[in-house]
Amino acid sequence: MTPFQYSRAISIDDAIRLHGTVGAKCLAGGTNLVDLMREAIERPTSLVDVTGLSATIQESAGGGLIIGAAVRNSAVAEDPVVRMRYPALARAILAGASAQIRNMATVGGNILQRTRCMYFYDQDGSRCNKRTPGQGCDALEGFNRMHAILGSSPSCVATHPSDMCVALAMLDAIVHVKGIRGERTIPLTELHFLPGNNPEVETQLAYDELIVAIELPALSFAQQSTYVKVRDRASYAFALVSVAAAADVQDDKFKDVRLALGGVAHKPWRAFKAESLLRGETATVELIRAAAEAELADAKPLRDNAFKIELAKRTIASVLSQLLNSKQ
Repeated sequence: MTPFQYSRAISIDDAIRLHGTVGAKCLAGGTNLVDLMREAIERPTSLVDVTGLSATIQESAGGGLIIGAAVRNSAVAEDPVVRMRYPALARAILAGASAQIRNMATVGGNILQRTRCMYFYDQDGSRCNKRTPGQGCDALEGFNRMHAILGSSPSCVATHPSDMCVALAMLDAIVHVKGIRGERTIPLTELHFLPGNNPEVETQLAYDELIVAIELPALSFAQQSTYVKVRDRASYAFALVSVAAAADVQDDKFKDVRLALGGVAHKPWRAFKAESLLRGETATVELIRAAAEAELADAKPLRDNAFKIELAKRTIASVLSQLLNSKQ
């Protein structure tokens, strides 16, 4: 492990000052960063401890929720307001990792975690453009069962590992960030980049910016939301496909709907095409299937993961049918 300096921030502004130096990284739960440091993939020259900063959950002025970036994942999943008004978020968090990791991991760290692609971690034996730009991507012709089918590029086919982010994308979450130049907000659906030619650039955060909070809008029908994760085993496995959904069904029509997918792309995948086909239309099995087909129309499978296309379609149909049945 590369030697590094350690400092503990006493405020958000102090963290921004310390973080805005070359080679600095923020440390909260450390469930991803410390692993990457052990593997010498991340080699920060200094760590800024932000544990305890912005660690509250409170109601926003607009009637939604503001969740501090340093709130532990387990605390979000157990919060009674989250469980009642945003159940998909609680379910997504509980579907991820283990209880021990959820007790350590933070909201901000979860959002910024890096891919778990085996080729990204295998720095001694595999090429990876995300780890070493311009090196190549061995996943393209390697074992790629877990890799992306949407939004990928010849440079990278890795997937984003977060369950929580899929629910946040579906819920229209807003990311509050602060840096040397001030504060701004970013829709979570726009925070992460698709790989393109530069998969090593993963988010639109500036070098000095920190995530300070996540805002959940007051979405009334989010109370009817859910999250379903399809994986190889019941515990501590990343998603093959996951679906977060919420639907406002009135008079047998989709008055409104939100839908996002996980395990299929380099970022949490908001299913805007499917939503537009469903919104305002009579809720039928045929319509739901057509919407799922439209969302996956541009999928580009690799040798080992073509099954994900049909799996995603069927999971979308199953989740939306589950929500429809709950309204009856």
